[in-house]
Amino acid sequence: MTAAPVPGATTRIALVSFPGIRAFDASVITEVWGVDRTDRGVPPFELRRTAAATTPIPLRGGLSLTPDRTLSWLARADLIVVPGLDDHVTPAPEPVLEALRRAHSRGTPIAALCGGAFTLAQAGLLDGRRAVTHWNLTDLLRTRHPDVTVVPDALFVHDGNLWTSAGTAAGIDLCLHLVRTVHGAETAATIARSMVTAPFRTGTQAQFIEHPTPQTDRDADTLAAVRAFALTHLAEPHTVAELADRAGMSPRSFARHFQATTGTTPLRWLITQRIAAAQKLLERTDLPLPEVARRTGFGSEITMRQHFATHLATSPRDYRLAFHRTPLGTGVDTPAPHP
Repeated sequence: MTAAPVPGATTRIALVSFPGIRAFDASVITEVWGVDRTDRGVPPFELRRTAAATTPIPLRGGLSLTPDRTLSWLARADLIVVPGLDDHVTPAPEPVLEALRRAHSRGTPIAALCGGAFTLAQAGLLDGRRAVTHWNLTDLLRTRHPDVTVVPDALFVHDGNLWTSAGTAAGIDLCLHLVRTVHGAETAATIARSMVTAPFRTGTQAQFIEHPTPQTDRDADTLAAVRAFALTHLAEPHTVAELADRAGMSPRSFARHFQATTGTTPLRWLITQRIAAAQKLLERTDLPLPEVARRTGFGSEITMRQHFATHLATSPRDYRLAFHRTPLGTGVDTPAPHP
């Protein structure tokens, strides 16, 4: 994350509010950064609700949000989060757009949830950049803002110091990802557990567009059982053919049903799970890197290092230096990521 605070530091988060923002998105931002979880090892966050004025802002459903800071507080923020909109073509007030432009020019990371991409586009911040929004709004975003490169199927997209997410639940994914980027996988997992949600989801929003490949409940149960088996045997090598045989399907049928269910291929899903397990071992234990690689199924430290570079833009050693959060001691069993 560009210009993000150092790992472990208190993070100042600005929720940008104005009439028309979605109550759900404001609640997600508040749930992730506005709840004190320091008793569970989560760093302290300072979440401020900012607006052009500190008068209450009406939200849909008879709710209201009372800002506690004006937009000038954005200059102090480490991260700015823009909620989605009830009406996706709602024009944001010019003071909000100007404040976002100034923050962007300072290099402050700005994240927009769902239709919040339209607000960033109104400010001109997405011109020439990649962005995502709810799959049902991609054509509208392309039409109204033709200079934006709209990514049709991602859960969230990062371009420069800007982040955008797909609809509703993908906003939770992005918020947890931003926590994970700065404070590590275990902090994000702790927050996710308290929210009773997955710490991360694999795949893309393509799995939610219109009608996925039909499958029976039995097929879904079988695929879930295969994923659970792979997670509990993460140190072992797995092939699509072997997993398909366990599911009682042909490799081609298995891969098709797997992607319809998870939004990604079996091998990409497996790599993602192995990276997540390695992150937790690097944070929680002093196991040597070759042993971390063995326990998480990478086989060798070199292979693990290559995947960390590709997916996290860092090395296992640097990740451990940044996010190790417990006293060095004996190793622990490989924690199982969410299936």
